[in-house]
Amino acid sequence: MITLVIDIGGTKLAAALADSALTLTQRREMPTPASKTPDALQAALAELVAPLFPQAQRVAIASTGIIRHGVLTALNPDNLGGLSHFPLVDVISRLTQLPCMAVNDAQAAAWAEYHALSADITNMVFLTVSTGVGGGMVSNAKLLTGTEGLAGHFGHTLADPLGPKCGCGRTGCVEAIASGRGIASAAHGDLAGCTAKQIFAHAAAGHRQAAELILRSASVLARLVADIKVATDCQCVVMGGSMGLADGYLAQVRTFLDEEPQVCRVPLFRAKYQHDAGLRGAALLAQDMTL
Repeated sequence: MITLVIDIGGTKLAAALADSALTLTQRREMPTPASKTPDALQAALAELVAPLFPQAQRVAIASTGIIRHGVLTALNPDNLGGLSHFPLVDVISRLTQLPCMAVNDAQAAAWAEYHALSADITNMVFLTVSTGVGGGMVSNAKLLTGTEGLAGHFGHTLADPLGPKCGCGRTGCVEAIASGRGIASAAHGDLAGCTAKQIFAHAAAGHRQAAELILRSASVLARLVADIKVATDCQCVVMGGSMGLADGYLAQVRTFLDEEPQVCRVPLFRAKYQHDAGLRGAALLAQDMTL
């Protein structure tokens, strides 16, 4: 059975066809609409999937935000330009006339990355560091989504009680400091207005402030990993996302994690499926649910 898989992120939309062996073909990608209104998102999704859905028998979606009963609710609306309530499954079902399921993108990625690990690992955590900071958990070989779809949203745990206000309404969240949006917001002087991608490029060229912003992010992520180890006793943490996969970033997180007490340390791995983890995980979950 062919599954149309869709990944909805804060900066990009992606779609592909997945066969029963999880081989992805005809991958398409486009920017998430700048306005991110319901109409703009629906129009972009319609354009994205138009060439693909006639070849599919079902749809599986991995999306940023919280998925509750098929509705996309953004924990941090800033990451979706204020979009906080979008009937995702209903919209895609109407567009494609196919059965459809949806799950948080980091939860989907966690499920994909879990299946890439050795069989002796049954408890793991996936972290994505990108526009925001998200995550997913597998415990005793089962994906945890929670009763309200909130499980794994580690980006909204506390990093600094005196830190910046987060779009979720809390103060000092990991996401508000360590994410791409957090790094860009903290930039000043000649870096003011730069994107996280541009700040990484400046750091690679030796720019002191840029390097310090990235180090701060890595330090916050390392403390988060230590907290996750203490809270979940996971066997490993896998890191993905555009920042998590950036050259040198994971090594910096490892360096800071090594400063934590031994009991708080955990093996850190780079995501195997990288930017396709969400798509693959959604396809896997669709198979599990036998849509």
